[in-house]
Amino acid sequence: MWFFQPDFEENNLNQDGRALSMELSWKYCAVSDRFLFPRQFRAVNILISYFRIPLNQTNMKKIFTLMLLSGMFLAAQAQTAQEPTAEEKAWMAYMTPGPMHKMLADADGEWTEEMTMWMAPGAEPMKNTATCVNKMILGGRYQESRHSGNFMGMPFEGVSTVAYDNAMKKYLSTWIDNMGTGLMYMEGVYDEATKAVHFKGKMVDPVSGQALDCREIFSFIDNDTQKMEMFQTEQGKERKTMEIVFKRKK
Repeated sequence: MWFFQPDFEENNLNQDGRALSMELSWKYCAVSDRFLFPRQFRAVNILISYFRIPLNQTNMKKIFTLMLLSGMFLAAQAQTAQEPTAEEKAWMAYMTPGPMHKMLADADGEWTEEMTMWMAPGAEPMKNTATCVNKMILGGRYQESRHSGNFMGMPFEGVSTVAYDNAMKKYLSTWIDNMGTGLMYMEGVYDEATKAVHFKGKMVDPVSGQALDCREIFSFIDNDTQKMEMFQTEQGKERKTMEIVFKRKK
């Protein structure tokens, strides 16, 4: 609760009722948590003395009203600044990086990739190597990974983005590369028991043009080792299509 308490003397007036000198003190008080905090303001003294405002009942009422309204406005502004709305709190929580983002940031740096791919059911696995560079972007909110190597005699480039959405409580992943023109999008949750993020999403089969169900298990083996396993479902049957073991470059 905010209020003004005027305290003035009217005995120092000249003959025409103008103030020559006086002691006018305003106690601007705030009651909070059962404590009283007064502050002395002399602005009104200066205003009246400098402009020689007549100290009569009408003028004093006007001054009291002005100061009261000003105090109420300042109190409302202070309360608004100190107490964010529920919407503001939600946005702050949504935009603030947390432990899940820290886990992504721990993978910053250069990594080698040992890749194994199965192009068809029952086919012999294909082996390949590549490298990637991880870095957090946009204030530590997203992990960007740039992959490079060779695939079937052709230069290969790929870019992945991983986010943790504080509102959804999920990891989000996108993938693009120079071997296609589409984008793969997946959502996943972290499993503490297996130390892995389990993603699910869709990928397009270029042959049929149909979207296939796919899933990915991204495991955090230790500080210097990670593993990605990719599975896709074709004609109702799931098979493993790729495995990549990541090793941090020393």
